[in-house]
Amino acid sequence: MPTGHTAIIGCSDEIIQLTKMLSLCAGSDASILIQGESGSGKEVVTRELHRLSSRCNESFIGINCAAIPAQLLESELFGHKKGAFSGAIADRTGRFQLAHLGTLFLDEIGDMPLELQAKLLRVLEEREVVPLGASAGITIDVRIVAATHQDLEGMVTRGEFREDLYHRLNVIPILIPPLRQRRADIPELCLYFATKYSEKRSISFTPETLELLSKYDWPGNVREVANLVKRLSVLSPSEIIDLYNIPDALLPKMLLEIRNDFASSVSSHDHHVGGETQKISQSALPNDSPGGFEEESELPQPPIPAETPNASSATEVERIIRLSQSINQIPDSGIETKNLLHEIETNLIRAALDQSEGNVSKAAKLLKIGRTTLIQKLDKHRND
Repeated sequence: MPTGHTAIIGCSDEIIQLTKMLSLCAGSDASILIQGESGSGKEVVTRELHRLSSRCNESFIGINCAAIPAQLLESELFGHKKGAFSGAIADRTGRFQLAHLGTLFLDEIGDMPLELQAKLLRVLEEREVVPLGASAGITIDVRIVAATHQDLEGMVTRGEFREDLYHRLNVIPILIPPLRQRRADIPELCLYFATKYSEKRSISFTPETLELLSKYDWPGNVREVANLVKRLSVLSPSEIIDLYNIPDALLPKMLLEIRNDFASSVSSHDHHVGGETQKISQSALPNDSPGGFEEESELPQPPIPAETPNASSATEVERIIRLSQSINQIPDSGIETKNLLHEIETNLIRAALDQSEGNVSKAAKLLKIGRTTLIQKLDKHRND
């Protein structure tokens, strides 16, 4: 039976589909080929497959085919007997034997030499390994999961990877989309790693920082998120990480450009709004005025909408818009602006959630704010 909790973090449609796929194929012993960019989480997905399988209480053995020299990889996979070659001073058990009854993870299978691919194919077909220097085979029962960041189909076409081995491994194909194609997962991943690395102090992010991080493409995918969050958790001057307070040298170049572009656009917008306000103020001055406003402005005021029989059927959003347009004078008793704005924001959030049928991500898009920002606002309103 499966044990523990899933290590797959995310709530995007892509991740939901991926987890459904894992649940469907975890119970099968069919070979699986996982493809995805470097750092996208291929080993995490493989471990989740193992956790969900009937082999979960047996060994999970992994080997990176790109990290071991070609002349040693065969011995690592299949084992060897003492004296099989120069330096073989003792028997060695291979990874296939170590993974017996469990799962064997062949990472970066695209880097396996062609001559070794033929031997791997024979083992997969016969379910038997022959250690180097041995005369008899050893029966094995393993679930094979292979992974690569390379285009194996293209390699087959170019003669760089055996077609028969490709089809033997690719019984169930699983593709992990890069992080830039599932941006909804970025805030959750940042918060997950912040919790994981906050050994001595609790780390969080400003809403604007999470929004900026979500705009970044993350070429290193989840591995890059983990590395950056760990760096910031150590070097951030504050427990609440704000990208605007982080030295440029600590940020990836493209993230730095996104931060600076965003800051420039906000500054430009504020300048534009300020300029328009000043223009209206000057036009409100009468020509013979010594510099002050007349007691009554000559500017046309928006009409107060009349109540109609259909007014009760207006949506909350339409009511709020009409309310803001109808105000042309502040009462002498004043207005509780904070409460009024709070009510407006509450109604807007309620309307967006109703329209999106409770889907937080869709509601955030309707409100043109980040998903994490909306979640924080929901928590704030609940506490209020």
